[in-house]
Amino acid sequence: MPYNKDLYSTPYYKEPGPKLDKESPFESMMERFRFAAELLQLEDGMFQYLSSPTRQVITSIPVEMDNGEIRVFEGYRVIHNNVLGPSKGGLRYSPDVTLDEVNALAAWMTWKCAVVNVPFGGAKGAIKCNPKELSLKELERVTRRYTANMLEVFGPEQDIPAPDMNTNEQVMAWIMDTYCMHSRKSDTAVVTGKPLLIGGSRGRKEATGRGVVTLVLAALNKLGMSPVGCKVVIQGFGNVGTISAKLLYEQGSRIIGISDISGGYYNPDGIDIPKAIEYSTANKGSLEGFKDADPISNERLLELECDVLIPAAKEDQINRHNAPNIKAKIIAEGANGPITASADQMLDSMGILIIPDILANAGGVTVSYFEWVQDRQGYFWTEERVNRRLNRMMRSAFQLIFEVKEQYNITLRQAAYVYAIRKVADTLRLRGIYG
Repeated sequence: MPYNKDLYSTPYYKEPGPKLDKESPFESMMERFRFAAELLQLEDGMFQYLSSPTRQVITSIPVEMDNGEIRVFEGYRVIHNNVLGPSKGGLRYSPDVTLDEVNALAAWMTWKCAVVNVPFGGAKGAIKCNPKELSLKELERVTRRYTANMLEVFGPEQDIPAPDMNTNEQVMAWIMDTYCMHSRKSDTAVVTGKPLLIGGSRGRKEATGRGVVTLVLAALNKLGMSPVGCKVVIQGFGNVGTISAKLLYEQGSRIIGISDISGGYYNPDGIDIPKAIEYSTANKGSLEGFKDADPISNERLLELECDVLIPAAKEDQINRHNAPNIKAKIIAEGANGPITASADQMLDSMGILIIPDILANAGGVTVSYFEWVQDRQGYFWTEERVNRRLNRMMRSAFQLIFEVKEQYNITLRQAAYVYAIRKVADTLRLRGIYG
């Protein structure tokens, strides 16, 4: 029997309410999930299974601060699905993170892994804290206590964390060491995104941005466009934004706009990206004061006329209010959820090709998978091999999703969800329900 939306009354299954400026991340994901479920005629039970997280862990993290006081932080780990393999997903530190957000991000990881044919399920973790207010030692104690609380959750064949917002390879090193100390064995495959010295993979830092660029080039080719002289705008100049800008600049594209938290910077003749990266690095990761481009607002930056727009900052950047002003031909979602569900239809009606986040930024989890494989084999690849295999997997995924798009005459985002959900559902039917 196909999915019947009227059967469900819990928040996971209810129809979206009135659209607010800030849409619920989980509801945005569910709106896209519902479309694919209808198209695939998922049975009611299958719909309920695939839209419910397998496991949600909420834990208290008591930590002695440098001044001797005790503070208690709240930590989360959500395993959305592990049908395809061990669950995989990042760990973020943020003072305003919510369980709703973690649920959405965990579900996105399930579909992201399925889209690029990586044998992982989806998960996400978070600690409600502001790392800028913590000393390095306090941050280490928070990380290690969180890991100790998650010993029954984490494991190289169970659940594998990775860096995310406000976490890095040092945090992953602490997690790995804590896990190994408790398990009394060296198991580097328990996390990915580690330093090279302790089992990290070459090419991991650049993987997400490289994957974005690989798909931008594939999309340009589909539209009969050349990257040479192509006008590009990139919102966000962190890891994903800088790598995307650098690689497209090397392809001969004209990067006319970039931005970070300090604001946007616009030069219609093209920005010298190596110079911008050098400036940002020397200025502690900020473009503030960059003189080789005119300052504009982040809002105005998104509305610049261009061939390719890469939102690589935060979620909900393109919404129903500014969507009518977008003038790009292609949007590649470098960030998770930068376009709200309500803006999707508007952009589609305008003829804009959107490369969705679960496909566009899946380069990170793809090379995380490579790292996990290398750790388990104890044999490490060259960066050239990592990049070559990444490009091959990303291009293959794009072609598969594009074929689904044409088969059903739907958007690329809808096609990605249809492909991913069908794959997980088919795998679940083969495995069956135990109990």
